[in-house]
Amino acid sequence: MQPATPSCSMVEPTMAAAPLQIMLVAGEASGDMHGAKLVAAMREQDPALTVCGIGGPALAAQGMEILYDSSQLAVVGIVEVISHFRFIREAMHALEKRLREQPPRLLILIDYPDFNLILAKKAKRLGIPVFYYISPQVWAWRSGRVKTIKKLVDRMAVILPFEKDFYQKRGMEVEYVGHPLMDTVHATRPRTEFLQSLGIAPDSQVIGILPGSRKREIAGMLPVFLAAAKLMQTQLIKPVFLLPLAPTLSKDDLLAHGLAEAGVEVRVIRENRYDLMSACDAVMAASGTVSMELAILNVPMVISYRVSPLTYFLGRRLIKVQYASLVNLVAGREVVPELLQDEAMPEKIATATARLITNQTERAAMLAGLADLRERLGGAGASVRAARLALGLALSGS
Repeated sequence: MQPATPSCSMVEPTMAAAPLQIMLVAGEASGDMHGAKLVAAMREQDPALTVCGIGGPALAAQGMEILYDSSQLAVVGIVEVISHFRFIREAMHALEKRLREQPPRLLILIDYPDFNLILAKKAKRLGIPVFYYISPQVWAWRSGRVKTIKKLVDRMAVILPFEKDFYQKRGMEVEYVGHPLMDTVHATRPRTEFLQSLGIAPDSQVIGILPGSRKREIAGMLPVFLAAAKLMQTQLIKPVFLLPLAPTLSKDDLLAHGLAEAGVEVRVIRENRYDLMSACDAVMAASGTVSMELAILNVPMVISYRVSPLTYFLGRRLIKVQYASLVNLVAGREVVPELLQDEAMPEKIATATARLITNQTERAAMLAGLADLRERLGGAGASVRAARLALGLALSGS
């Protein structure tokens, strides 16, 4: 299969005389990471660029003026959004005020559609062009929002191969720029060297525990994964459990949900996230961006997730795609097992994860599927291509 070819028809823009002012909204941890790479690429083309908006530590490190911290907005599910409504309303007021008082040359939106499409409408009324980078998952549910996106968004840059066809069939101007994780996800040390730095024998069976980057995800998934890890102590010979701590969390968040009482030793590590993930023989992971990171690193995985019963009940009736994980969606088939909601039981997760280590046929089949997915994603350079599109739109004014 030929890889999807990211494209960018824009020529590199000539820099404006006055510094460009950009507003960017990234409402979640993954959006903060991708937004920071985008800003860095834009600054390589225009060093005088200034950026404000909603983001987290990665965007702050790029010098963005944080008008509202994205950690207050990073929630999952209908019920959870309702409980955070006050924070969402405050953030919208702060950004709307800045749009009116200091209009930017461009509004860049990263995913987070329920918030971002409202803000896009306000920007359009003020004559501010809108660039959407990383599509909302309208192909999964609420596809009627495409009509709203078409009216409010001047240019769309997508990062999944099938999204370009989805939008083009609906009459939108869209570019597939490639997946930004292809630029950033790589291990810096060989597995043996990394394990030795932790005092772990290289012949250990290393299992990663990745319960998510949000506190609500930790509450839902960490106890389940810990129980699964305890079971795997009897299913595997020399298991070692590693947990990379997300920058949005503290160890106290883990302790609050059973880490100390789990009856299993888990090494919690803040640094070298991709080295840790790459060193794993298999991983238990919450559904999300991490599944793509693991696929790029060629690490076998079991994907699991739990949300509130009401959110799950409504989601099953609204979501129109067959799979929950991005890996399976891009592949168009079940490459990695998905154990969701009532299926997210410690016994099932433990068995499925252990088999990826002990059953070489299953392991080889998954690794072949992950290789196919990487081919579909194409090469690196997504942030640079998206930056050129965004700057071109900002300088053209429409």
